[in-house]
This record gives sequence, C-alpha cells and structure tokens, in this order.
Amino acid sequence: MMYIKELVAAFAPHRGTALVVSGRAGKYWSEFSEAEFDLPLGDPSMGGHAGFSLGLALAQPDRPVVVFDTEGDLLMNLGILATIAEQAPRNFYYFLMDNECYATTGGQPVPNAQKVAYDAVARACGIERTYAFTEIEQVSKNMATIFANPGPVFVWNKVHPEIENLPIGQRVSWRKRTPAQVINDTRLALEASSKR
Repeated sequence: MMYIKELVAAFAPHRGTALVVSGRAGKYWSEFSEAEFDLPLGDPSMGGHAGFSLGLALAQPDRPVVVFDTEGDLLMNLGILATIAEQAPRNFYYFLMDNECYATTGGQPVPNAQKVAYDAVARACGIERTYAFTEIEQVSKNMATIFANPGPVFVWNKVHPEIENLPIGQRVSWRKRTPAQVINDTRLALEASSKR
C-alpha cells in the first residue's frame, strides 16, 4: 500500500495545466500547490467529488481535470462511473484512493472492502482505460503513461488508512481559502486564460 501524500507527490510533476479537485487528498496536495486551478473544496457532499469534477471536465474540454476521490465517496454515487463513460471526456483523470474504511468518520469499514475491484467496476461501466496500483513505485512508473493518452482514465490506488478520530469541528484546518474564494479564484483564472 501507499500513502496519500506519496500519491499526490508522484502526480505533482505531471500536473501541467490541470484543474485539480483534491478531495480527501487536499491536505497533502496543498503542500504542493495552492493555485487558482486547485479546487480544495473538501466535502461538497459525500460522493460529490466525481460528479463535480466531471462537470468541470465537460465545461473545460481543453484543460485536463484530475480528481482524487475515495472509495467511500464513490460508493455513495457509484452510478457516476457509467455517466463518466457515457460522456467520455478526453480530459478526465480519476484517481481513486481506496483505504478500505471511512477514515474521515473514525475508520468504519467500507462494505465488502477487500473484494471490490474498482478498476473492473469502472471497466464494466464503460471506462476503457483503467489502472490498479498497490505500491507507489507502480504509480510513479506509470504516471507519464496515464497522462500521455486521452481520458477518461480511472486509476485505483490502495492507500494506507489515515483515520481521523477528532470531531470534525476540532480538527486543524489545512484550507487556506474558503470554498467561495476557491470558486471565485478559479472562475477568474479560467476567464483570464481564455482571453490569452
């Protein structure tokens, strides 16, 4: 297994001009980047990262969109994989972080955690380019290939659980901008880049 911080570190050199929805990897991604094309929105609602990111990819077809999501989130909206496959955005890259538990809420086990092959689920939904990694060396070795070809791409990564037991209101916030600032910064940056 790998750590989430290792996963985002392996991705960072390949980011390019991508819009990044860092999801539950946000506290680590913010150590690498906190720019106008970073969308560390936290919890739009459990299961909402993939749909939000798909919308970005469809609205910004000339810019890669990368989302870091968890299997707990995905299970709340599993049908999004079929929608991603149907819409087939060539600029969409979905990194699933599977820790086999709901780490944000105390580590409760995810149903059937050790038997679900999320890459196979994504393929069965129609996403043709899928990967499955358990070790960071595998991810690092394949990262350039992942981005060398068009999406949609689904990348299943087994990560160590990083369980948080403090109540959400007592946790140290890693966010540097409010969700409203994130959206406004991104909107202004996209408007400016479209005028170039």
